[in-house]
Amino acid sequence: MRVYVISDMHLGFDNGDFSKRQMRKAIGFIESIRGKVDMLIMNGDIFDFWMEWRNTIIGSFFPILRALAELHDDGCRLVLTAGNHDFWFRDFLQDKIGIEIFPDIFRVEIDGKKVFVAHGDNYTASDFRYHFYRSIIRFPLVRHLAGLFHPGFALWLVGKISRSNQRTDRPGRKVDRKREDGLTQSAKEILQQSDIVLFGHTHNPVVTKMKNGVYANSGDWINNNSYLTLIDGEVELHFWKEESS
Repeated sequence: MRVYVISDMHLGFDNGDFSKRQMRKAIGFIESIRGKVDMLIMNGDIFDFWMEWRNTIIGSFFPILRALAELHDDGCRLVLTAGNHDFWFRDFLQDKIGIEIFPDIFRVEIDGKKVFVAHGDNYTASDFRYHFYRSIIRFPLVRHLAGLFHPGFALWLVGKISRSNQRTDRPGRKVDRKREDGLTQSAKEILQQSDIVLFGHTHNPVVTKMKNGVYANSGDWINNNSYLTLIDGEVELHFWKEESS
């Protein structure tokens, strides 16, 4: 089975240079894997912000949605696990594009290997404030209240809050190490019942063989343009180059 895993593309909804560049890379990547992939796992923060109103979606995401729909029509299974930027889903992606949505964890057996997939933001260490924020922001009532805002105002507000389009470097070494240590320790525990653990979130691409299996992080598309493949049960890390598409 041929499985590709990506995360942290942070596709923006504005018309700025960062958003244009991220969208161009995302479309190029999707086009480059057509006909080569049985399953695409999108492990969180594919969108820098995602929200569906009752009769409205964010129009600037149409190019990537069309590319994913075509990939699905080719027979590729599409899976999306929620990240810390994209988690307010309704039914559009499932019904119109064919994407299976998992709000926290996706478990699957691939070529005889038990695979555990999660974005990773809920597995960082010593991050109580974020974990508390996460429990609040994902509460259904909060999502309902946010949906009462006019789309134009909501996107303007999110644009002021989000800093992804300003992040050209990784987090500071101390913060990065704390996050990564949390994911690594969590992977060790999860591997007691799984063979492969896949995270994202830290933007740090890595494949590490551990005592009971493999921990892999798909990295990001701000600095690394990295992705994972699982072919015949083996995990490999790759770096996509735009000119190769």
